[in-house]
Amino acid sequence: MTLNTEHITTYAETFIKVLIDYSPKLISAFLILFVGLYVIRVINRLIRKIMVKRDLDPTLTKFLADILLWVLRVLLFVTFISKLGIETSSFVAILGAMGLAVGLSLQGSLSNFAGGMLIILFKPFKVGDTIEALGVTGTVCEIQIFVTKLINGNNQTIFVPNGTLSNGTIINYSLQGIRRADLTLSISYDTDIRKAKDLITEVLNKNPKVLKTPEAEVSVKLLTDNSIQLAVRPWANNADFGAVSSDTLESCKLAFDAAGIVIQPFVKGVSRNS
Repeated sequence: MTLNTEHITTYAETFIKVLIDYSPKLISAFLILFVGLYVIRVINRLIRKIMVKRDLDPTLTKFLADILLWVLRVLLFVTFISKLGIETSSFVAILGAMGLAVGLSLQGSLSNFAGGMLIILFKPFKVGDTIEALGVTGTVCEIQIFVTKLINGNNQTIFVPNGTLSNGTIINYSLQGIRRADLTLSISYDTDIRKAKDLITEVLNKNPKVLKTPEAEVSVKLLTDNSIQLAVRPWANNADFGAVSSDTLESCKLAFDAAGIVIQPFVKGVSRNS
């Protein structure tokens, strides 16, 4: 087999000509690629610093920074192949179709993701707050992108989807710093109401965990068929709320026993003031 030197020379000249003609596009494309990667890295660091200075939640900061990073990388890749002369319309259409398919299959997850961002941005509660929502009560121990993690009084971990959580009613017991206990004591109609109220007031005044301001309230709540219900409403700091509730009930029971006042069991019936 003999080599045709004329063909080899022709092929070499054609290759060199194409390379010379195409080299500006090739050089400019790779220049855009390398410069773009550097600029994206700088932008990503800058965005992270801005979000940290604005005291955004670390989870949201990392997530948004990662999303921005990959969006910019995809745009840079499209620009790179476009500069090489490759048709990008079909490529963009494929990306759009893939995005639509993923979006339709992850509707619930996307709803939870959006809810998580709303919670982190608007902060109806924060880690450490005690909240009640969707029929559960607990202390927030972690706010994730898709779920919020609560710890209830039984030390059980509850995962609440952020989508439904952000669209529902949330009671934040920790936001104001203090809470009011709503307690009820039932006494018989033979009991001197003033005496009972004075004993309860004395119990509250002796408890150092009961706040003086706002002032605790002791009043008649309801007149039932067999008892008088007294509403006892002391205020306490969030950390002392449980102790104030239990201490008040215990101390009132002891004070009533010493004074000969019997606490009546509550029986459902028509109230006398209805």
